[in-house]
Amino acid sequence: MKNLPLIFALLLATLQLWGQTQARPHEVRTGVYLNNLYDLNMNAHSFYADFYIWFKWKGDFDPTNVEFVNAIEKWSVTNNSFDGDSTPVKLKDGTNYRIFRIEGRFFHSFSLNRFPLDRHDLDIQIENPDADKDSLVYLPDTTTAAAVIRPSLNLVGWEQLGSQLVHKVHDYGSNFGNPEENAHTYSNLTFSVSLGRPLSFFILKMLLPLMVVMFMSLGALTLHPDHIDTRSSLPIGGLLTAVFLEQSYSDALPDSGYMVLMDKIYLLVYILNALVMLHVIVAGNIVSNNAQDRARINRLDRFETKLAIAYFVIFWLGVWWLV
Repeated sequence: MKNLPLIFALLLATLQLWGQTQARPHEVRTGVYLNNLYDLNMNAHSFYADFYIWFKWKGDFDPTNVEFVNAIEKWSVTNNSFDGDSTPVKLKDGTNYRIFRIEGRFFHSFSLNRFPLDRHDLDIQIENPDADKDSLVYLPDTTTAAAVIRPSLNLVGWEQLGSQLVHKVHDYGSNFGNPEENAHTYSNLTFSVSLGRPLSFFILKMLLPLMVVMFMSLGALTLHPDHIDTRSSLPIGGLLTAVFLEQSYSDALPDSGYMVLMDKIYLLVYILNALVMLHVIVAGNIVSNNAQDRARINRLDRFETKLAIAYFVIFWLGVWWLV
């Protein structure tokens, strides 16, 4: 009888431990191998992906009835299990294993604030609509590389910055009208591929032509103030060229209600170009009104050369600050 409290305490601890064990959700180890990624459509906010996805679990249930949350259209699903049928393969350690090949189009909201230095994390999200987070959890497969990109995959115009597989809880904040059946939260596994435009695209294709335009416009300040016609034509030509250059890349981007990085750089160019034009006009008036005062005109010429250098430095400092 003296040991009765101890026996009850041990029994209670055992029951609590058993209850915790029973309450633990089933774990499904998952991995993704990206085979192809193509047709990144920023206007339609979508991309196409072709990938393998595998599931490993223990127990008498089937966790492969998954839903691709951000799928727009899933047009091909192939069961690539070893035995070729719908039953899972049994691995040596007793783990169930199934692998599928998925091809489809997925939604991604492309943010272009940093264009042409933008970076995008294209994601593919999976959930099980039949089991909430308390009964089923999808986790990255720790026995191998769980998020893999085909080594020979080459995306023209993009640099691959890596991939990852992340587990999180998706709270819908709604029971979809059925409080007795529908849960609010589900286990969400997200496969993410990070892509970025190469720096050479920004420097050689976007910034270099603009730098030539700035040289052309600032060249007006290096000419002697007597050459009024030539001086006035250079910033005007630079302004028109900048407008056409901006239009050429803007046509390739989707309509947005905000300014991208390159728009801000062009705005800086427009402001500097307007200042050059204004100074050319003022200098022309000075020359016209003081045609006989050569000393003053020569001083103006030296000042404008220094001003051209100052504007060029301001241009590069502005670009550096914006980037």
